[in-house]
Amino acid sequence: MKTIITMLAASITLLANAADLPAGMIKTAKGSAAIERDGQKTPAKAGAALMASDRVVTGADGSVGITLRDETLLAVGPNSNVWLEKYAFDPTSHEGTLNATVKKGTLGVISGKLSKQSPGAVQFRTPTSILGVRGTEFVIDVKDGE
Repeated sequence: MKTIITMLAASITLLANAADLPAGMIKTAKGSAAIERDGQKTPAKAGAALMASDRVVTGADGSVGITLRDETLLAVGPNSNVWLEKYAFDPTSHEGTLNATVKKGTLGVISGKLSKQSPGAVQFRTPTSILGVRGTEFVIDVKDGE
């Protein structure tokens, strides 16, 4: 019984600490690009942490490359607004959740360990659709007004 309690306590601690971990990192940033977090806007620069619930916004000359903890690769194109709504990843089991919304612009995706281990756990939304991901590469293009 003591072992089970110890294991549960360790799991709870890991989950609590996972919430504080960045979802990923900005690997490349060009032109006008920013991270919006808690109502604050900061320039998107290589090496910057990306947290769950952050928005990445680019201008006409902007682009951002992101690597998430599960090795998912995201490429945010010019004039884009992408919101990382929810992200959780267990590096041991490769389970978790990735929910993101592309409000406008383009987003290229190469899925990582999360979508391969947990089919259905990865979703990308646009103003008109929801994409369920099961391990693939794709591009989302949301035109203004759509």
